[in-house]
Amino acid sequence: MIAGIIVAIVVVLLLIIYISAYNGLIKGRTYVQESWSQIDVQLKRRNDLIPNLVETVKGYSHYEQSTLEKVVGLRNQLINTPSDDHQATMAISDQLSNSLKSIFAVAEAYPDLKANQEYTKLMEELTNTENKIAYSRQLYNSSVASFNLKIQSFPSNIVAGIHHFKTSDYLQVPEEEKTAPKVTFDK
Repeated sequence: MIAGIIVAIVVVLLLIIYISAYNGLIKGRTYVQESWSQIDVQLKRRNDLIPNLVETVKGYSHYEQSTLEKVVGLRNQLINTPSDDHQATMAISDQLSNSLKSIFAVAEAYPDLKANQEYTKLMEELTNTENKIAYSRQLYNSSVASFNLKIQSFPSNIVAGIHHFKTSDYLQVPEEEKTAPKVTFDK
């Protein structure tokens, strides 16, 4: 009788541990998906702002047409990238961020453009959006770290194996952005 009760208690405890581990994995996967969704929302916001910025800049200058075309091309490429290809999405997004930096520099060459309220407002919106994208990337990588830790830790690694949970990939910084810019004060 006592042996039966002990076995029942052990079975119940194992079941509670199993359910808890499974629910923790589901929660972790959901956080990873939600944090990617936040990146996606900010990328959409930036994509919506870019045509307005390009048109405003075009109206004030005949700035390098190739730069404007590159920004529009990258925006369209980003829109057409499969939503589940996170690495490709972020690679194109990084290229777009770099191209936008050249448009930001246009204001220095055109004082009338710099004084234009629409341009200033768009630049502030894009800057805020770029900051939100950076924050969302950090949140995503943090969520991935937490989720991957659960997949690799005992006892949830057993549950993860049974239910075929897979680790998620971190968003990586492109190699060209890892090198420090060279600053010179040549006269």
